[in-house]
Amino acid sequence: MKRTMPLLLVLCVFTLSYGDSDMTFDFEPPVSLEKADARAQDLLDRMTLEEKIQFVGGHNTFFIKGYDHLNIKELYLADATQGVHIRRNLDNRLKKSTAFPCPLALTATWNTDLTREYAKSIGEECRAGGIAVLLGPGMNMYRMSQNGRNFEYFGEDPYLAARLIENYVIALQNTGTLATLKHFVANNTDHYRRRSNSVVDDRTLHEIYLPAFKAGIDAGAMAVMTAYNQVNGEWAAQSRELVTGLLRRQLGFKWLVMSDWWSTFDAEKTIKSGLDLEMPGEHGEWFTEFEREYCQYVKESADSLIESGIVSEKDIDRMAFHILRTVIAMGLYDRPIKDASYLDTFPQHEEIALQTARESIVLLKNSNHILPVSPKDNKTILLTGDFVTTIARGQGAASVEGYNHVQMLDALKKVYGEQLNYIETPTETEIKAHDIVLLSIGTIDSEGWDQPFAFPDSVNERVLHTAALNPNTVALINTGSGRKMTDWHDKVAAILYCWYPGQNGNTALAEIISGAVSPSGKLPISIEKEFSDSPGYHYLPDGDSLYQGWEHDGDLKRPIYDIVYTEGVFMGYRWYDSKQIEPLYPFGYGLSYSTFEYSHLKIEQTGSSYKVQFKITNTGEQTAAETAQLYVIRSESSVPRPEKELKGFAKVELAPRHK
Repeated sequence: MKRTMPLLLVLCVFTLSYGDSDMTFDFEPPVSLEKADARAQDLLDRMTLEEKIQFVGGHNTFFIKGYDHLNIKELYLADATQGVHIRRNLDNRLKKSTAFPCPLALTATWNTDLTREYAKSIGEECRAGGIAVLLGPGMNMYRMSQNGRNFEYFGEDPYLAARLIENYVIALQNTGTLATLKHFVANNTDHYRRRSNSVVDDRTLHEIYLPAFKAGIDAGAMAVMTAYNQVNGEWAAQSRELVTGLLRRQLGFKWLVMSDWWSTFDAEKTIKSGLDLEMPGEHGEWFTEFEREYCQYVKESADSLIESGIVSEKDIDRMAFHILRTVIAMGLYDRPIKDASYLDTFPQHEEIALQTARESIVLLKNSNHILPVSPKDNKTILLTGDFVTTIARGQGAASVEGYNHVQMLDALKKVYGEQLNYIETPTETEIKAHDIVLLSIGTIDSEGWDQPFAFPDSVNERVLHTAALNPNTVALINTGSGRKMTDWHDKVAAILYCWYPGQNGNTALAEIISGAVSPSGKLPISIEKEFSDSPGYHYLPDGDSLYQGWEHDGDLKRPIYDIVYTEGVFMGYRWYDSKQIEPLYPFGYGLSYSTFEYSHLKIEQTGSSYKVQFKITNTGEQTAAETAQLYVIRSESSVPRPEKELKGFAKVELAPRHK
């Protein structure tokens, strides 16, 4: 089957618009800016200088400091974005939290309504656990496939990411939980992330890397977290050009700006950048003597900086004022943060997680319609591979353990019964003896390091060996990014891209394999044939190789290395189009068990806006969902433009025409 990107798709007598956004943002802080400012100033006037200095640095690693005598609450900040990360060393926190499919999987649903439900569920779990601030959503763009944190983000297209982010922010904050947009900005690798310098021009920032942040800010996000990396020669948290100039003045952000943990080095620059909250504001126990000397934090340096006249008390006042303004406006000092009644919503969250998994799985290949495999077919099925009895999930701060886990083996056994055989290490005879082989492969990605685009040789050899023995091999891939499949892509019969599916996503996988549900996921990324095809392939410094593990992450003695965004705005599918490089699978691609017909196309122009209408018909045999995608081309431009850009999409579920 030829793999082509849809140039113009739209939906079942439905309308897509291109032009000024007509979306209504419905989040407003419960306390007005004017009242919040007045209360913040009153509190500030009653704080001593030392109290203000301690306030603008983190407290006990994951808290904003409180002062009982001023009725200023201590506030807990929890990691995100695929659910609530529970830190077992902290008392009186959630005992469990729902493990949702990763945000990249959520993006593969192309479903804004589902995004709201996903974020609302996470916000409710924050309220159940007394969490004031969620350290998410993560929203850096997918520039290249090896970034270890791609699974935490929303894909390669700024328009798609922006539409999902604005819905995420609104739904999360409507629960009373404060959202944090991260990581600002151009944080697109975790290879020695504290030593990387993203060299990126202004146009590229505004067209590719800022739209999702702007959408979140316009939707009412109350916090932004800066990144670990340098941007154009200065660490993000210390850059006045970035924080004050770009974030506050150009994007109009007026609330809380915090640093990522241990990402600041110069107290003077930190204070003057426009940052408000330095996290965690103190050295970690694991710091080396070099790091303790090299990293100077505000809480330990502010007194001497003020005494010497390098900074003033007003600079500290500005930082403390923004923190107070934000938490007061959000109502966090006026009501209990913890609300145990939200524990009753967890069963609903499990359903949202399952529906997200259903809509996120992407059917990439389906030779001879080998899928679905109905239990009524009485075919013998061999299940083997890496994630059959353990659930794949991303690691690091985004890791969520979940509960009520559904293993792949159990989900498939429930559907197929004795037709399914699980053999951990099948013999050649056993592989050949089955009608279908389901082979599970994947990666475990994490912050702190990057993941190779290619699977390990042992994995590739296993796929090739299995497919050679049984041509009816179906590859089930759990990963948080695009992976190289070129070596064996043409050998397997089918490929299901399953991402990190969450605690019960294997139920959705079983539904799709059996045909109870038609796959509807569409790729939010381009998957290249070779890593060298991608725009960011040359990012590693000469002589460097990828590593795994945390021991390299804090190596501050390494020299800074530049990552030059030479591709400019031509990132993702824009790159492959402009260079006429055919990816293995293009952005927006995904197969269904059904077929769809587009008709009655109508385009109307009103001023600078366009309305595109059409009809979609399900011409297949089962109910299925389709995502219409609208791409536009700018006919005239004074600067080089992409061949096409996504400017509209919508998802609809349709019953078959003849049923």
